[in-house]
Amino acid sequence: ALGLQQPLGQVDISFYRDDFSQIGLHPQVRASDIPFDVDGRDIILVDDVLYTGRTVRAAMNEIFDYGRPARIRLAVLVDRGGHELPVAADVAALRLNATAGAHIKLRGPEPLRLELEQRRLQP
Repeated sequence: ALGLQQPLGQVDISFYRDDFSQIGLHPQVRASDIPFDVDGRDIILVDDVLYTGRTVRAAMNEIFDYGRPARIRLAVLVDRGGHELPVAADVAALRLNATAGAHIKLRGPEPLRLELEQRRLQP
């Protein structure tokens, strides 16, 4: 849709999650597909919602298994705040300061819409 000339890749972070022992193996594990040489390349990592930063960390670990990129940039649709790791989006379509009890869902693709649900935390 963007008319890019460079190939796109996909990473499945299932085996790189730091909560693997708590949540178990995701039932739909897929192989990662990076059809280009990662060494020395500028990589744009795209995610839907940035929250704790753990998903991005897992994706970067996967990418480094393929080689050493020159740079990794992060683009997200929503940066909801509440990061637990020192991860920041270079580009975000929307930046929020959502509360810890908030749950964000992106629905779509056509039209893409954001749903924000506030949940009460149990004392």
